[in-house]
Amino acid sequence: MKTIEINNKQYEIIEDVKEAIDKEILKEKITDYYDAFDYIVGDWAYGKLRLKGFYDSKNKKAQEHNNVKNVTKYIEEKCAYGCKWFEIKKI
Repeated sequence: MKTIEINNKQYEIIEDVKEAIDKEILKEKITDYYDAFDYIVGDWAYGKLRLKGFYDSKNKKAQEHNNVKNVTKYIEEKCAYGCKWFEIKKI
């Protein structure tokens, strides 16, 4: 299991497609807002990192648009084709 520490929080790296994880930029982008989510997905478009929070399927807050089982659908429909992207899970 590969892990990463960002802002004193530990995350498991689930996916890191095309080496999308940039720890320094993540330190700036991951705010307290993302503490509520079980997973964070990031994708790169036009040189900028976009983040989206997802919940574990068992989490009662999970809905269709933020359920981690739909990450692939999100990447295919909402992200640039062939983009660099990653998925990390809060430990």
